Formats: sequence, C-alpha cells, structure tokens
Amino acid sequence: MSSTDFDNGMFNDTINDMAPEPTAARRIVVLISGSGSNLQALIDAQSHDQLGGEIVAVISNEPDAYGLKRALEADIEAVALPHREYDSRDAYDGALIKVIERHEPDLIVLAGFMRILTPRFVQRFLGKMLNIHPSLLPAYQGLNTHARALADGVKQHGCSVHFVTEELDGGPVVLQAELNVTDEDTVETLKEKVHAREHLIFPIAVQWFLQGRLQYNAENATMDGHPLPPHGMRLSHTDAAEELDEELDENT
Repeated sequence: MSSTDFDNGMFNDTINDMAPEPTAARRIVVLISGSGSNLQALIDAQSHDQLGGEIVAVISNEPDAYGLKRALEADIEAVALPHREYDSRDAYDGALIKVIERHEPDLIVLAGFMRILTPRFVQRFLGKMLNIHPSLLPAYQGLNTHARALADGVKQHGCSVHFVTEELDGGPVVLQAELNVTDEDTVETLKEKVHAREHLIFPIAVQWFLQGRLQYNAENATMDGHPLPPHGMRLSHTDAAEELDEELDENT
C-alpha cells in the first residue's frame, strides 16, 4: 500500500469508534443547615479538580441558609426543604429521601446539617454518607464540642470525618485533624481553628470515597482495602498547621 492509498479519515473514524465513552462524573448531594463554609470548601476543591466528582445539588432544611446562596453562585441546584412544614421527623425524612434520589447521588455529604436522621433515612443511604464533626471522635459527640473540651481542660482537640450510621456521631471515623489547645484559647478561637481543619480534610475524604479508595462495611471503614483504626487516619497538629500556614509554637 502506498502512502496515497492511506485514508486518514477512515483511520480517525476507526479510532473514534474504539475510544471509550467519557466516564460520567461521580455525583454528590450536600445537606446543610447554615452558612455552608464546609460546602464552600467542597465547591473550591471541585473548581480545582480536587474533589473527584460534581456537586449536583445542595439541600437545606433552613430556607434562609446562606449555603443555598453559595450553591447558586456556583451554578449548583439549591433546594430549600423546610422541616417545619412536616408533621414528624419521619415524614420529613421521607420527603428528603425523594429529593435526594431524584439526583441519583454516589455520595451524600452532611456539611453542617443540624438534623438527627431517622433509622429509615440512614439505612436507605448507609455507606454513602459522610459527615464532618468538630471534635476528635469518639470524644464529644453531639453539640457544644469546643466549650466541653475547654471545660475538661484537654490539650488536644480537632475534627473528624466519619461515615453516618444510626448512632449520633458514632459511625466509623475516616480522617481526623488535631489541634493543640493553649491556655489562651476560647470557644471562638477553637471554632476558628477547627473550621480551618474541617475545610482542609473534608474534601480529601470526599475525594477518597469517590475514587473508590474509601469504603464502608458493617464493622469499620477501609482505605485501599485495609481496615482503618478507630480514629481513622489522623493529621497531627504540626502537619495541619503547616498545611494551613499557621504559626507553630516553639514547643509544638
């Protein structure tokens, strides 16, 4: 065959026929109740191709939540589903399930969603929900974590990403970031420092899940097929501070 017999168009058509179909982005639904600072961290990670998927909807039980505005500004569907319009927690969760399923998510992210979920809801999405909590779980489950930590005089505090189960803040921990507590710390300073660590580790955990590296089973969480310890993986105070460009105390 001479070079003049070569049909470049036919060659390109054949290559195109053999090329794999583009893989659809993994789909994320985010649940919020308030300002949505962790939502913003996820949006920022997505904009830099560091999330591993696409946030397709943000749902809030509070119609005036600022996080809904963040979603709209990022061209993400924002849904207000006020819980006060429902007669019971179960009725609300039933409606929430329908809204979520409409978006066919691979992952549901609770980013400051201040609702206790019913067993029906949890079982429907078990293994597909991640939550961020402002303490080093299992310490300080529930509310007012910073005040409780200060009252106890702890030297270390932080935040945790964990899978959601029926036990409040009791699902397998995936990733934590530590914070050294100083004598000068207050509830407000701890809140600020912990928020910074939440924004650091939450997108990482989401990406791991969407990449298939992070998984849930009935007993624990696994990373690359290996069971994680009870506290998950942990970022030390020093490592977190360096990532966040925080000043390190000489005694750290």
